[in-house]
Amino acid sequence: MTSSAARPDCDRTPADRTAPAPSPAPGPAPAPAAERARVRARARVVLLTGPSGSGKTRLAARAGLPVLRLDDFYKEGGDPTLPQLPGGATDWDAPGSWDADAAVAAVRELCEHGRTTVPLYDIAASARTGEEALTLGGAPLFVAEGIFAADIAARCAELSLLADAICLRGRPLTTFRRRLLRDVREGRKSVPFLVRRGWGLMRSEGAIVARHTTLGAYPCARDEALGRIAGLHERERAEAGVRGGH
Repeated sequence: MTSSAARPDCDRTPADRTAPAPSPAPGPAPAPAAERARVRARARVVLLTGPSGSGKTRLAARAGLPVLRLDDFYKEGGDPTLPQLPGGATDWDAPGSWDADAAVAAVRELCEHGRTTVPLYDIAASARTGEEALTLGGAPLFVAEGIFAADIAARCAELSLLADAICLRGRPLTTFRRRLLRDVREGRKSVPFLVRRGWGLMRSEGAIVARHTTLGAYPCARDEALGRIAGLHERERAEAGVRGGH
């Protein structure tokens, strides 16, 4: 990989705490009733975002739902449309480093057909290494997680595919430590570089969460997020049962 900035990603180790009841706070505005009726037979998506290192992948694994890894939709290192930092390195923290159109297409295909083909991305090589099939197995809800998930919230809502959009919010110092340990463990960059980048991200974490919120994501901590997802899952299963009985 070139001297471009290290790519953010999330931890993958499941935690073991149980989730409380979901918060009554609303997510993004629901689609009109006519549109909901038109797509009632489809699955819907929970978009899960948050700063790099906030624990998105860990939480998605705990949710017990199929997971679409949105970080696999990064552009490849040689793509001429990649955004650049002042020094000439690629800015992997910018939304332009990610293929939003392909991500939305995958979400839509999963919602409408219950299956899609997704890329496999090697972060260290900044390249796609293959692809694999992802199926929902009849699940009425799935999680799509990644640091740019909120960037497609409005488009998913317009297509009546969005169940909720959530932004994980925690303590910046905790996020910094988790991200640094992960990036060092995976050898993404030199330790001095990772410390400098991590420090900058820690200082801007409030602005990152604010941006996700402006894009339609509901900011909350891990346990509240798990509760929201669990509540949505129960409602979707109940609605699917009612439809199946008619």
